[in-house]
Amino acid sequence: MFKSTDFIRTTHAGSLPRTPELLAANAAQAENPEDSDAFNKLLTASVVDIVRKQVDVGLSTPNDGEYGHTMSNSVDYGAWWNYSFSRMSGLTPGGTDRWQQTEQRRSSPGNVVLTTFTDRRDRQRFREAYNDPTSGILTGRKPGSQPTVTGPVTYTGQQAVQRDIANLKEALAATGATEGFLPSLSPGSASRISNEYYGSDEEFIYACADAMREEYKAITDAGLVVQIDDPSIAENWDMINPEPTVEDYLKFTQLRVEALNYALRGLPQEQIRFHLCWGSWHGPHTTDLPFADLAQTMLSINAGAYSFEAGNVRHEHEWKVWRDLDLPEDKLILPGVVSHATNVVEHPELVADRIERFAQIVGRERVVASTDCGLGGRIHPQIAWAKLEALTEGARLASERLWK
Repeated sequence: MFKSTDFIRTTHAGSLPRTPELLAANAAQAENPEDSDAFNKLLTASVVDIVRKQVDVGLSTPNDGEYGHTMSNSVDYGAWWNYSFSRMSGLTPGGTDRWQQTEQRRSSPGNVVLTTFTDRRDRQRFREAYNDPTSGILTGRKPGSQPTVTGPVTYTGQQAVQRDIANLKEALAATGATEGFLPSLSPGSASRISNEYYGSDEEFIYACADAMREEYKAITDAGLVVQIDDPSIAENWDMINPEPTVEDYLKFTQLRVEALNYALRGLPQEQIRFHLCWGSWHGPHTTDLPFADLAQTMLSINAGAYSFEAGNVRHEHEWKVWRDLDLPEDKLILPGVVSHATNVVEHPELVADRIERFAQIVGRERVVASTDCGLGGRIHPQIAWAKLEALTEGARLASERLWK
């Protein structure tokens, strides 16, 4: 990954809005997976177009918009996760929509377990808002089910990831972009589905680590940057009832970190970036774990750069945490300076201020300005692109000040 040597480089957290044509093609492909030639041609052309659009807006490090990860609807909070279901064996389709599961699982001191999405503590506190379809929290979301693990988990997505790699490399060559990344799911997040096969969480998570390692390695072997999408590190906190101690939670999380580091073993850190977030849905997030409690855990992950939420109103104040952190000299940070959590488009001056805060702490060359989370499936395409314009304009303003 390139440092911000002469100016503040820019990127984003992965997902970008799909075109109506691609959404229609996703639906048709789901109905008739055998008819793949036309779909693949459209996908390749769409990736070239979306990379060109990112380059034109001024982004330094584009990606494929996660266009290779099927999105079911223009509003879709789960494509970053659901794509993995078609790339692993041992999964039986069907089951309940995770936002409709009514089961409650209770933790006890020293015994942390994840409960269901409907039993999240934030959702329980704001039950009326979450259940109101006009509240804006899950408005427009299309229901969808998750599979159950019923056999050995192995990676079966070799053809799909090679298609994604080829599409992005073709787009980079066509647009002259010098660096590109592909997001990929973490073992900790991949294992948050029902398990009827493995005897323990550890066994299941490490099976996911072995499987997903194939995808990470394919991406880095191709000379691209892999982004590990892992909201489970922070988001799991809200899925534990009653609220655990931070000590118990970090112990629970350590298994997921160790499994990820195991999956990343031997891969070049300079081609690995890690994305931490508290989930992309538009809820109150009053039960988010403070970043200060997670920062050292995040830095223990063997990545060359760390992407995290720093622009939304629940987490912006946490830039101050970096005053007390020791970021290794060879690593970068990718703070979110525009957010997926609001339709309000950030002013470039505000974006510049946010960038400068981090630059003054860790050094300008180690800051790459980014988004809080993926914009695709969360906000309207017009607003998403206006936010990316604000991001690059804010980075330009910050660069003028930091290199004057």
